[in-house]
Amino acid sequence: MKIIVLGTRGIPNVLGGVETHCEQLYPRIAAQGHNITVITRTPYVVDKTKKHHSGVNLKHIYAPKHKSLEAVVHTFLGVLYAAYKRPDILHIHAVGPMLLTPLAKLFGLKVVITNHGPDYDRQKWGKSAKILLKTGERFGTIFANKVIVISNVINSILKKKYNRKDAVLIYNGVIIPKPTADIDYIKSIGVKKDNYLIAVGRFVEEKGFSDLIKAYKAINVPYKLVLVGNADHETTYSKRLKNEAIDAGVILTGFIKGEALHQIFSHAKLFIMPSYHEGLPIALLEAMSYNLNVLVSDIPANLEIALNEKCYFEVGNIESIKSSILKTLETLEKSIDYSKLMNDIYNWNKIAKQTIEVYKTLQS
Repeated sequence: MKIIVLGTRGIPNVLGGVETHCEQLYPRIAAQGHNITVITRTPYVVDKTKKHHSGVNLKHIYAPKHKSLEAVVHTFLGVLYAAYKRPDILHIHAVGPMLLTPLAKLFGLKVVITNHGPDYDRQKWGKSAKILLKTGERFGTIFANKVIVISNVINSILKKKYNRKDAVLIYNGVIIPKPTADIDYIKSIGVKKDNYLIAVGRFVEEKGFSDLIKAYKAINVPYKLVLVGNADHETTYSKRLKNEAIDAGVILTGFIKGEALHQIFSHAKLFIMPSYHEGLPIALLEAMSYNLNVLVSDIPANLEIALNEKCYFEVGNIESIKSSILKTLETLEKSIDYSKLMNDIYNWNKIAKQTIEVYKTLQS
């Protein structure tokens, strides 16, 4: 089959849940003999001469680096490209790009969408943007030939709001890593093995990092807090967050991937996710793949992973975050093994096979 993919900023090594999803999924589908083209957004492409990655074709298409226009403009151009190329399947990821699903159908394309969560719940969006995102969710859910959801929480939303009862549940995945003994990167940022806490994500309000920084600043623990990530688009909030972090003695790494991120996960004491909103959080799955102790907000997407109840704190409650961190550090489990859960449910090879089966249902 010939499949064109829209909705991701790009692959490889572009930070983001959808981006990680696509980077892991599509090389595996390509390895099964399918022709995959991932359409990337030019502002996020370091090497625009790179046309292939792990068996996947890359098509770089213009996108304005503007948070309200980027996805819609890029997806419009991507749909026009797909209409010209006539793939067997156009696969659109995320509710913003799904706004163009009716246009793709008008061009006679068979459309699969993956709903990664209700992005309109994110605090960074204004009223107009939220309306567009909700419309994207509606158009994608109603007009797509097939709908994929990454969690039961999202599936329930689509059933309740749109009476779409045939969505296919295919979880996000994770690779089981082999922790590294190397420490040169963590040493370079001023932390020691097993002597720091980590949080990972974009510097946007719904990630709850400001709550975490306030909680960390108010407790006296002999551990550094390392905040991995940055803002795609610098905002008043992201600037304020960085100032809060510096004032609290938090270490900011910026966006990191590869060996640097591998070391950060390998040697952390505790992973913390204070998010207000997630679809199915890949960063949490990555932390679990390293068998880290984890502490996360009690939002539906995190609860669906069904961790021990002591791993949850009340979202948005700084006192709850503080007490949970202190209690967890006092009672850290020395031996955790999430490998069976990772292999049984969050396995990328299985996810690739499940996605191909969805594509096959649309073959003439």
